[in-house]
Amino acid sequence: MPHFNPLVEKLSPPPVPSVLAWGKAYDGAKGPLIDLSQAVPGYPAHPDLLKWLGEAAASAAYTGYGAIEGEAELRHAYAEHVAALYGAAVTAGNIHITSGCNQAFIAAAMAVAGAGDTVLMTNPYYFNQETTLAMLGINVELAPLDAGAGFLPEVETIASALRPGIRALALVSPNNPTGAVYPPELLQRLYELCRANGTWLILDETYRDFLPDAAAAPHGLLRTPGWEDGFIGLYSFSKSFCIPGHRLGAITTGKRVVEQVAKIMDNLRAARPPGGRRQGTAGARRLAARQSRRDRRPRRGAEGDHDPTTAMEAASGRRLFRLYPPPLPRHRIALRR
Repeated sequence: MPHFNPLVEKLSPPPVPSVLAWGKAYDGAKGPLIDLSQAVPGYPAHPDLLKWLGEAAASAAYTGYGAIEGEAELRHAYAEHVAALYGAAVTAGNIHITSGCNQAFIAAAMAVAGAGDTVLMTNPYYFNQETTLAMLGINVELAPLDAGAGFLPEVETIASALRPGIRALALVSPNNPTGAVYPPELLQRLYELCRANGTWLILDETYRDFLPDAAAAPHGLLRTPGWEDGFIGLYSFSKSFCIPGHRLGAITTGKRVVEQVAKIMDNLRAARPPGGRRQGTAGARRLAARQSRRDRRPRRGAEGDHDPTTAMEAASGRRLFRLYPPPLPRHRIALRR
């Protein structure tokens, strides 16, 4: 038979389905199964969001192609949220909407690196990012993390690993799989190292909304002069809205990067799933109406369910896209054969 692409053929099968299969085959002989295989919210999406998704699926308005960069209303709403959270001058032109955060990383990586180039990652790493780079023919170099140091990147280690030709440093905070939260001053130091080396900093903040302090900006990178020419931030609506099956993510970066990503996305998909478009814009609009009710925690019923009314009211200006304050999620384990 004809050959497969060797870069794809040598990849291991997707690990999460394999782990889930192990779980189904487990007979309980050693006690209850503790599932750490995938970082997904352990509670359902808010009923209003499910209603909006249903409305979108039945709406003729969302059966056509959308803007490649994302719906203008959603880009503006998310830009306002990011600007408020980080205290930075972020506009819709800095935002590109994607079908989930994994797609955001693929597009970001393709925008700044090509086959034969090198991207620096930490070890442990989020497995989908490593396999993305591998199938694109992009070399990966790993900077080790020390468990004794809380799995935080050490500035000296990153500085010694950065060299001319390293196209990007890819970080995840809160981290998957370690759960480490990188302090703002550490991220600033790492960004400055990248800037001095002519290297992009790609920061995946999928679990940003799960941090316990929603009033504090996770970092000050977006307030750094010239950030648009060296920083690419990734985000996941899917995790924050408890709808990982409805793929919706975002890239926050410079306008020139958004232009490059649009070229890539035009070939990956011409428009996002209609449910995601509607859910994101409706969620932004309706949650924004509750900005005056800040830091209210939701009541829980006898069975531990979130009260729908107070859950919606819990969203503040700095938590524009959060439904209610969730606990830190279970972290996906990177498995390799």
